[in-house]
Amino acid sequence: MRRARKQYSAEMKAKIAVEAIKGQRTIQEIASHYEVHPSQVTQWKKQLLAESPGVFSRARSQQEQAEAELKSELYEQIGKLQVELDWLKKKSGISR
Repeated sequence: MRRARKQYSAEMKAKIAVEAIKGQRTIQEIASHYEVHPSQVTQWKKQLLAESPGVFSRARSQQEQAEAELKSELYEQIGKLQVELDWLKKKSGISR
């Protein structure tokens, strides 16, 4: 009978990796405390260190993308209002 593999949440992996980065306890101590293999702790630590710079750049790119979407929405709304204004001027007989 096969034993199911243990799966850890992203929060748990991050917690273990941060603890390993802090260096207050050895990898062996952390591994035995959380009942994971020491190589797994090391792998999560390396992964966190490799991906941590991207956290800040992704936040900036998401903010820039949201601003661009808002800007395009506003330009679209301005265009619709301009067309409506031109139509109303034409119908009322007011010339430019």
